[in-house]
Amino acid sequence: MSSLTYVTTPEGLAPGNGYSHVVWGQGSIVAISGQVALDANGEVVGEDDPAAQAEQVFANLARCLEEAGATFGDVAKFTFFVTDLAVMPALRAARDRYIDPERLPACSAVRVAGLVRPELLIEVEALAVLPAGAAPR
Repeated sequence: MSSLTYVTTPEGLAPGNGYSHVVWGQGSIVAISGQVALDANGEVVGEDDPAAQAEQVFANLARCLEEAGATFGDVAKFTFFVTDLAVMPALRAARDRYIDPERLPACSAVRVAGLVRPELLIEVEALAVLPAGAAPR
């Protein structure tokens, strides 16, 4: 069970769309590098297909979280990097399949000129917090 506290709308702020403005907790921090739509062989999944790329990115994030003994319920914050804001609906749809709508992580979205490979549309990094006393595997 996550030890995180989620505040979707602090007093005086407009409500966010699918994220919490503030998330905090105590425990071990798990930082996950930006994940892109590469499979285990380093091949791009879903060239020109934002939904396929988003799904691969979240599958990669799930593998990273599992490696640390964490789940999406431990994620405090996502940072989305996209080459075109038009991919955001596909990215949010993939994210929504992995997270609990009652425990929305904080989130930032940044439009960038490009990613490490030109066919990549999306990169997502995550910050998770394991409960106090729980150590990453």
